[in-house]
Amino acid sequence: MDDIEASHAQLLSELSTAIDTADNLDTLEAIRVAELGKKGRITGMMKELGKLEGDARKTAGQSLNKLKTAIAASLEDRKDAMAGAELNARLMEERVDVSLPARPQTQGFIHPVSQTIDEVVAILGEMGFSVAEGPDVEDDWHNFTALNIPPDHPARQEHDTFYLPGGNPDDPEERHVLRTHTSPVQIRTMQNQEPPIRIIVPGRTYRCDYDATHSPMFHQIEGLVVDKATHMGHLKGCLIEFCRAFFGVDDLPVRFRPSYFPFTEPSAEVDIGCTREGGGLRIGHGDDWLEILGSGMVNPKVLENCGIDSTIYQGFAFGLGIERLAMLKYGIPDLRTFYESDLRWLRHYGFSALHTPSMVGGLER
Repeated sequence: MDDIEASHAQLLSELSTAIDTADNLDTLEAIRVAELGKKGRITGMMKELGKLEGDARKTAGQSLNKLKTAIAASLEDRKDAMAGAELNARLMEERVDVSLPARPQTQGFIHPVSQTIDEVVAILGEMGFSVAEGPDVEDDWHNFTALNIPPDHPARQEHDTFYLPGGNPDDPEERHVLRTHTSPVQIRTMQNQEPPIRIIVPGRTYRCDYDATHSPMFHQIEGLVVDKATHMGHLKGCLIEFCRAFFGVDDLPVRFRPSYFPFTEPSAEVDIGCTREGGGLRIGHGDDWLEILGSGMVNPKVLENCGIDSTIYQGFAFGLGIERLAMLKYGIPDLRTFYESDLRWLRHYGFSALHTPSMVGGLER
């Protein structure tokens, strides 16, 4: 029996060395399975005890139990040690130097573009308009043809418009283009929705233009109303009330000047009263005028292009530049500064995040 105990002691020494030198949990688990698993070596030795007689079986069984207990304890100790080392390493890596000064708390601001969009949506939302959206990348048909803009129109020239690869190269109507206005959303709405329609469409638009009052990327918001009874008087009433509400001038002079747009007939530019005396601009006073947006009755061809019977339905549409509105209302002199990511500029022209206009809450006064 001394030979059995000596053999077990030798095995314990070998396994203890293997356990102590294991450098990861996977290796440790492999040792456990190989020795103590259902098909492990020590488990197999336990099964062989039945072949021994009397005191020999008892002595061998006690020795094997001691061996099994010692190996299990050694495995558990090594596992705990490795877990503790891993935890200490994480603590060292993720520790925080509490002696460092606190980071200064900075207040965020709403960008003038976002603020102005919210203001316009709040005003027109109270008039019954709902917001519609569409893709920035359009095809030629939705962006131009459906809006009665012919192929030789200047807006369709390569130097005025961002055309993209893709689409059907053999069909100009399917060319991909960054939308030059949000009007394609009006087309998609008229194609997919039965009148009456009353929507506003805010979003980004793109044109090849860059100076103090133009940017390759800018924002527009357009409105569309289509039903059986809409006429020019409704258009005028809607836009007069909008201009007065947006600029906060109850008696703001507003005039409609004849103009031309392919997608409206008749068309009109909308001007508001102002004065430039003293080198500045003051809205709502004086004898001068400032163009603010374009509008008109929807061209019957546009309605027909969208599958709407123009002998039954008619409507009006309008469009305005968000940056231009913000520049006029908040005295911002240069359009390019809107996109320069200057935090000093945003702190000066930005708005509190706690007081934003909405269709529910209306404008903050």
